Amino acid sequence: MAPILIIGGGIGGITLALSLHQAGLPCRIFEAAPEIKALGVGINLLPHAMREYTELGLQHVLAAVAVETKEFCYYDRFGHFIYKEPRGRFAGYDWPQLSIHRGDLHKVLLDAALERLGADCFLPGKKCVAITQTISGVRVDFSDGTSADGTAAIGCDGIHSAVRKQLHPKEGPPAYQSINMWRGITRGKPYLSGASMVIAGWLEVGKMVAYPIRNLPDGTQLINWVAEIQSPRNVLQDWNLAGKLEDFYPVFADRTHDWLDIAAMVRNAESILEYPMVDRDPLPWWTQGRITLLGDAAHPMYPRGSNGGGQAILDARVLAGCLRREADVPTALAAYEAARLKPAYEVVIANRSVGPDAILRLVHERTGDKPFDRVEDVISQEELLAIAEKYKRIAGFEREALRKRESFV
Repeated sequence: MAPILIIGGGIGGITLALSLHQAGLPCRIFEAAPEIKALGVGINLLPHAMREYTELGLQHVLAAVAVETKEFCYYDRFGHFIYKEPRGRFAGYDWPQLSIHRGDLHKVLLDAALERLGADCFLPGKKCVAITQTISGVRVDFSDGTSADGTAAIGCDGIHSAVRKQLHPKEGPPAYQSINMWRGITRGKPYLSGASMVIAGWLEVGKMVAYPIRNLPDGTQLINWVAEIQSPRNVLQDWNLAGKLEDFYPVFADRTHDWLDIAAMVRNAESILEYPMVDRDPLPWWTQGRITLLGDAAHPMYPRGSNGGGQAILDARVLAGCLRREADVPTALAAYEAARLKPAYEVVIANRSVGPDAILRLVHERTGDKPFDRVEDVISQEELLAIAEKYKRIAGFEREALRKRESFV
């Protein structure tokens, strides 16, 4: 069997390669970047993602370079406590929730791929420029003048996907909703439980997300943070665009809470990246014959609920399972789309309005951005729980459903 050609060597692409190898199917990964660098900041691996990595035999190696998340805590911008819920194994799941540096995650995945699939499975410097297909296969042409032949081509090449552009050439740019993010990593002392994910404030007055992603030998941690504010700055959509402290710090300068000095954390960042919050409207289809899309190439979403990477991981596992069970490749790709298109787009839509951030929006609206004495006077525990559980069901990590679900591969 000719190899399956994976266009893009990020989290989704390498997870797909490992899953195809587990299913006994040959593949190769073609990455546009000329060299691999430990770029980016933090990512959360929710229990549904960690179930898949556990089935790939990667749980322990990931846990060794991550922080196992214990709880998810909500506060208003004044630092007043709203709600918290346990996460991962602390909430009774069979799998942990891990907070990890993207560079560490990518290294674990790539090392596993090179060990299991061989040193020639990953080819950097291969930017896709065209894909042609016949009844029996595909050919991918690259910008360096080379090409590769295979049985299928899977676009795992992100929000600016060349494969998506070929399939949907008339689609416009990503949708920008006047929200910008500044992301950074700061070395600091543990706060709260030492394994707490915190979300505080709302967009109109500045929202902050923070969680530790690495424990350091001296007892400190690397803390990943994301500042979000409404802004007219539609900057270049590049995860590695350098950000400037003065463009957003004034919104957070007075946030010196007893549980976390947010202002100091931002000031002391090792580096700052800026990115506009964008997604894309749902497509009617991802698949054309022997070509399909996966992850951000298929369904880029707002980074709310820590779920963008998780949905790419689910895509990869479902696709590998379909290709293992179905000998006819176009039929397998069609089955993958039928299984994943609707659930993935439900998360895209939910992240726009009813993700877990909805808790902060409701508190902000009901209080008129004023301090409160008792959160129970603003929102009930039943309503808080209902919002959190609804998102888990939409995103595919409700505890009992996840435990009972059959394996994808």
